[in-house]
Amino acid sequence: MRINDKAHIRWACRRGILELDISIMPFFEYEYDSLSDKEKNLFIRLLVCDDADLLDWLMNKKKPQDKELRKIVQIIRRKNKIRGAISV
Repeated sequence: MRINDKAHIRWACRRGILELDISIMPFFEYEYDSLSDKEKNLFIRLLVCDDADLLDWLMNKKKPQDKELRKIVQIIRRKNKIRGAISV
């Protein structure tokens, strides 16, 4: 996926697991456009990760071993916390 291919990115954000959907989709909808190109690429890299890993990372049960992925997970968690709960 390319960082400007928002239709495909939006599709990749749909995970089918409620906890992931309420973390990833609102982040994409509300924050994606304000990310740097590097952060957008990290977000796309994150979307190809396994759902179980994503869930653990976004629920703060584990941290990604990859430092770059850890950075985008922290950004998602921080932005979601500031914005508050949003239903999908």
